[in-house]
Amino acid sequence: MIFPSDYKSVGVTRKDPTQRIGCPIYFTTEYLIADLPSGFSIYKVESKGEGLLKTLVSLKLIAKGKQIKKFEEKLDSHDRTRLIESAIPLCKGDVNTVIFEGMDRHITFVQDPSLREVMEIEVIDISPPEPPWLAFAVQRLVRSGILGELNIRFTTKLIDLHKFEGGKMVFPCYASELKGKYIDTDTEIEDNSTLVGCDISKQIFDLRFPDLSYKHINMCPLKAELYMPTKPFITRCCQSKKSGMVNINGIDGAVVHWGASEYDIVDAIRMLVKVLKGIRLG
Repeated sequence: MIFPSDYKSVGVTRKDPTQRIGCPIYFTTEYLIADLPSGFSIYKVESKGEGLLKTLVSLKLIAKGKQIKKFEEKLDSHDRTRLIESAIPLCKGDVNTVIFEGMDRHITFVQDPSLREVMEIEVIDISPPEPPWLAFAVQRLVRSGILGELNIRFTTKLIDLHKFEGGKMVFPCYASELKGKYIDTDTEIEDNSTLVGCDISKQIFDLRFPDLSYKHINMCPLKAELYMPTKPFITRCCQSKKSGMVNINGIDGAVVHWGASEYDIVDAIRMLVKVLKGIRLG
């Protein structure tokens, strides 16, 4: 796949660039798109010199004519994952390259688009509440484009606590509206009940009901009792001291506080991507 790292490295000309060898060219230009009446052509640029204008030394043709298709809709040029996903369906038959125009009218392109270079991150969250905040926030961030240049995509794994409803079940908070009792509001908890909660919930249960026997199902994603991560992940925990980078069963992940803001979530995702790239490059 050829996908320029930044659209500032892509130049556009409406004249035949092969007739411009030896002429000045802007110093950032690594690729040149020729938009001619006969169609598009895309070249890899070799230049030499210093300063704002270098000298065009040579051009290597990488796509032309029927190999190229322009995407009709203007997209966010920084949202690399979306550009790749949008280009893939268009690359059929002779077409192997898609040109995109950004909202700001800057131009870029993708050749032989593939999701193999896009890292997949799993969002592990608890339901209820509905919607689960972390999963909901990540969806909003993806739509905003703020994560676009990271070359990542997300899948979601929800740990659904509804399966534990009924019988002698105890949950941490009445706000969940799960069918059972809650350690934050109920006082009449039966002996030999089952607590579905995290370590903090267990500590509170022990303080409130020291004479009761009970079973404990730890719902905290970090405990991996209800779900074991299968790929790099982001999740949340009610203990702020556990925020940061973690590794569960050899898989790297990021942890944010239960009530983390979207700013916190962005920072955690960026840090996780740095960790993952470091591993891949190392």
